Formats: sequence, structure tokens, C-alpha cells
Amino acid sequence: MKDKFYQYIQQLQDTITSKLEELDGTAKFQQDFWEREEGGGGRTRVIENGSVFEKGGVNISKVHGPLPKSMQNYFGVEDVDFFACGLSLVIHPKSPMVPTVHANWRYFEMYDKDGNIVDQWFGGGQDLTPYYLFEEDAIHFHAVCKKACDAHNPAFYTAYKKKCDEYFWNAHRNEARGVGGLFFDYCKATEETSMEDWYNFVTEVGNSFLDAYAPIVEKRKDLLYSQEQRDWQEIRRGRYVEFNLVHDKGTLFGLKTNGRIESILMSLPPHVQWRYDHHPEKGSEEDKLIQVLQSPKNWV
Repeated sequence: MKDKFYQYIQQLQDTITSKLEELDGTAKFQQDFWEREEGGGGRTRVIENGSVFEKGGVNISKVHGPLPKSMQNYFGVEDVDFFACGLSLVIHPKSPMVPTVHANWRYFEMYDKDGNIVDQWFGGGQDLTPYYLFEEDAIHFHAVCKKACDAHNPAFYTAYKKKCDEYFWNAHRNEARGVGGLFFDYCKATEETSMEDWYNFVTEVGNSFLDAYAPIVEKRKDLLYSQEQRDWQEIRRGRYVEFNLVHDKGTLFGLKTNGRIESILMSLPPHVQWRYDHHPEKGSEEDKLIQVLQSPKNWV
């Protein structure tokens, strides 16, 4: 399973980076290979200063070895070995009219001292963070997510949409990071669902990513915007940074397993503002976004 999934994410990285380069039209992804001292490594691809994308990363990694003490406590296990691989991406467009997007799909195994698998699961999801709310974009993104889920289980979309709204919640701000999407974790084999079934589901979601995001970029990338709208985008990016550094489990996992810091923090945008006690004008387009972030909607 781990070899099959790692092969899948290598191909998916190629597919996604090719399409994003095509959408941008000028910038290309720069590629770095890195190795982790304790075992494994990854292939990081970053795009910067493009016509459409100001900064973005589409990274794959495969790490293994003894599970660090801090993560043993987190998972409630003793001295075990682990393997983890996944693809993680964050794309920050230049225009405030184009939403930021995040996605990741990952697989994890744990072993006893004889090398037997004692636990294994899939996790992942994809979510959209707009700066200006175009409702049809949120509806489109969620409709693609629902279609991918419905192909496997009619209960998945509702459950994983709810988990996404709960997970990407900036509790200290009492608002969502964006308009959500899907979030699932610890997808383990049951009597009804095999690991092969989970593999088919997770890869279906991965394959749906470009269908969910690319049409929104096409539609919004040439819209005009003002400096004030750009300022608003940078203020909202501050909230994105806060979530990733304060709440995100993926960031924590990377830091605690001695991952490559440049790859872990590639999700941070290059231009951000923190303004003291900033509130948009009531009834404005900016305020319209805040209202939805404070009480997440059902889009489909």
C-alpha cells in the first residue's frame, strides 16, 4: 500500500504542477530534493512571483524511522517505528479575487519491533480560502468535493465537510479560515471498508482537486482590483498564517519529526499585514466574507 500510494502522489504532483504552470503562463516551479537524517526525504516544488501565483508549493515527502518521543505521546503508543508519505500543497494567488487553496493527501503506517504493521490509515482533504466571496465559486468547489465523496459513500461528504469546518477554525478569532471543503483523518480498515477502499476514495479526492480549483482561477484571475482590496487580502492572509502556526497538526507533525523547515513553512504567504483591531465596514464586500466565516454555510 505504501509503495502504491507513494507512486500515486508522485504522479499527482506532476499533474498538478503542470496545470498550475499552464494557468500562470509565466512562472515555473523550482524543484528541491531533500533528505531526512533519520530516514526518508521529499521533493519540494515551489512557484513564486508569477503572473497569477504569488507563491505556492506542491510538496511530496516520504519519511520513516523510530517515532519521536513527542509523537509517541501524541498517538498514545510506546517505542514504535513509523512510515508516512503524502502530498501537501498551498497556493497563494496574487489577485485578491482568486482564492488561496490548500490540500493534502497522506498515508501512515506504524510497526512493532518485528516490522509488523500494527496500525495504518489515510487522511487528507482540500479547502478554499477566498478574500472576496463569490458564492458560485464556493458552490462549485463543494460540488466537486461532494461528487468525489458520493462515488464511494453518500454519507462521506456531509461528515467530512463538517469535520473541515470544525478543523479549519481559528478558535482565537472565532471564525473559519475559509469556506471549507473536506477533511478526513484516521481512515482505517473496518468490516465494511478495506484499506483498498480507502485508497480508492483518497485518490478520487486527489484526482478531483484540479477540477475543483482550476476553473475558479480561470474565471477570476483577470478581474481588476484596487490597492485597498489587495490590503484586505494581506490582512486576511495574516489569519491564514495564524491558523498554520497555532493550530495546524500537519505543521506540528513536520516540526516534531525533524522535517525540512523550508518545506513545512512553504504554506506562508510572502506579503501579510497585521493591523491593530481592524474591522471591515458593515455591509461591505469584505464584511460579507466575515459573516460567512463566522457561521459556515452548507454550499451544496
